[in-house]
Amino acid sequence: MSGFHTGERALQMRVGVQAQMAQIGPRVLRDHMPDQHRVFFGLLPFLLVGSVDAQGQPWASVVAGAPGFIDSPDARQLRVHAHPLPHDPLNHTLHEGAPLGLLGIQPHTRRRNRMNGTASLLADGFGVAVGQSFGNCPRYIQAREPVWTPSAPAGRVAHEGAVLDEASRQLIRAADTFFIATAHPLSERPDEPGHGVDVSHRGGLPGFVKVEGERLTVPDFAGNQFFNTLGNINLHPLAGLLFMDFERGDLLYLAARASVLWSGAELASFEGAERLLRLDVTHARRVQGGLPLRWGVAERSPALEGTGTWPRPGTDQ
Repeated sequence: MSGFHTGERALQMRVGVQAQMAQIGPRVLRDHMPDQHRVFFGLLPFLLVGSVDAQGQPWASVVAGAPGFIDSPDARQLRVHAHPLPHDPLNHTLHEGAPLGLLGIQPHTRRRNRMNGTASLLADGFGVAVGQSFGNCPRYIQAREPVWTPSAPAGRVAHEGAVLDEASRQLIRAADTFFIATAHPLSERPDEPGHGVDVSHRGGLPGFVKVEGERLTVPDFAGNQFFNTLGNINLHPLAGLLFMDFERGDLLYLAARASVLWSGAELASFEGAERLLRLDVTHARRVQGGLPLRWGVAERSPALEGTGTWPRPGTDQ
């Protein structure tokens, strides 16, 4: 078994890498965490979490704590000693046996590791039993260092509804990073290889996410050819997005319908894009403040030199 599910294999076949990935998959997709991953998670002051609600809608979330708030008692378990932030969808999607996707990312070193598995509830947080564990390349990560800031003020919901408000649009247009959660339609069977929830990083130059009404269009750059995100969307066309305002600590949670564009003038107009990801927002929640982290100045990823941004409205540039 390659470790990839049918949606991922279909896209690998479409781009001509299925045979290659069938060989790579068993070597890199593990049912346990190597020791270096276990140590790595323990260094982090925050963790991205993908989950699914009762209607099958994925959500991308963040939990935070002083480094050491994540530990691993053995290679098949991760424990997160923190509760979801106020107003985070994870407060409603986290339960015993819930399928979760995890992304540990250390932006200032551009290291990231992924894991998906099954949740258990702890008195001070939650645990995750490993389903799949694997590393990711450092491309497209903006190098900014996060610092745990427990004195940060509590957040408040500044906007919620089926449409984006102007402050949300501005946050998205300025973003150089966001996180996306997707799910296999059989995510309730995380014991089967490749099935479950995934949460992933997306990075680009500020302006790489185009906003038109409630529609977002995002370039998909060359990656590891796993197609975890797009493979899930191929089978279950819903996604959850999380945007962070790294200066103010604001958080924007979005639910969206998702599709992939493989050709056309719009794709050709964006330098470096291999595909376009189209996301039609169905629900938005913008929380003002509340993220207990402060961030250093960003250093752009060198991988972004061959990529562009969308033309500004009313211009050719």
